[in-house]
Amino acid sequence: MTKTDVSGLSMLGAKVESPASPEEAILERVPSGNRGTNYVVRFTAPEFTSLCPMTGQPDFAHIVIDYIPDEWLVESKSLKLFLHSFRNHGAFHEDCSLDIAKRLVDLLQPVWLRIGAYWYPRGGIPIDVFWQTGAPPEGVWLPDQGVAPYRGRG
Repeated sequence: MTKTDVSGLSMLGAKVESPASPEEAILERVPSGNRGTNYVVRFTAPEFTSLCPMTGQPDFAHIVIDYIPDEWLVESKSLKLFLHSFRNHGAFHEDCSLDIAKRLVDLLQPVWLRIGAYWYPRGGIPIDVFWQTGAPPEGVWLPDQGVAPYRGRG
């Protein structure tokens, strides 16, 4: 078994303050020990929060990120802090969702990545945002994201 090289990480094992904004947040990566093997890594953030850019009121989402690593894995503590940095950030649902996905793609250059952002209703209308880098490789087991469509009191 290969040990993951964590040298050069600034947050893992250290007390770190939450970044004030997504622009200030530092995402870190570690080398993948399984390069050349297509497998799916999933991160689920069921309590994601950002702010409405018009009213300043909080918005809430359940976010699921799936990716197939190539050379890099995202360091999970840095991802957690990055997602937390949206707490005081005003942006539309679509912008938050795509900013997260594209920042991860820029950092990791994964084989494949998708995001499902299941936003709770604003003005009585839930907004769900889905994006992926392209078709997943053939033969990869890709489970359903497991988030039911919004039904209200249905």
